[in-house]
Amino acid sequence: MNAYVSLAKLAVENYVRKKKIISPPGDLSKEFLTKKSGVFVTICKKEKPRNLLRSEPKILLRGCIGTYLPTKENIAEEIISNAIAAATEDYRFGPIQEKELPQLSYTVYILNKPELVKNIKELNPKKYGIIVKNGLKSGLLLPSLRGVNTVEKQIFIACQKGGINLQKEKIIIYKFTVEKYE
Repeated sequence: MNAYVSLAKLAVENYVRKKKIISPPGDLSKEFLTKKSGVFVTICKKEKPRNLLRSEPKILLRGCIGTYLPTKENIAEEIISNAIAAATEDYRFGPIQEKELPQLSYTVYILNKPELVKNIKELNPKKYGIIVKNGLKSGLLLPSLRGVNTVEKQIFIACQKGGINLQKEKIIIYKFTVEKYE
């Protein structure tokens, strides 16, 4: 298992079981403690098929929270904080329960610095995530999400997430790339 993913898993399991926020372990590589970056943590749950004809488990989103710019001292703290938030604070789901822990999988996205988009032709939903902004409102969508195949759909969903009405409000778009770890 990737070191970023292992840290996210360790943070969630300690918090769910003991209500303890871990400190970055001492055996982490220097990069964890010196690099700063925005980080998203996605938690999914494998659900056993109810239909005997379907052998593949269904993968359900269980939480996804992150920061597009660094808010902590280093990547390790960013991962720990966002992993716990994804497990306990995603408004779309209830907090993760201890009995769910064995069925969970984690994805950690290390975000590169966002760049202002000058022309919509720069965008590609498979390569770039986007941030749409209108004043204090903003919405973010990670790159390469299942079912998001067009720039228009990516912008529409990001605006929905930010509570931005594309018909009535002007937006500024930023693009970013990620390093994805599963």
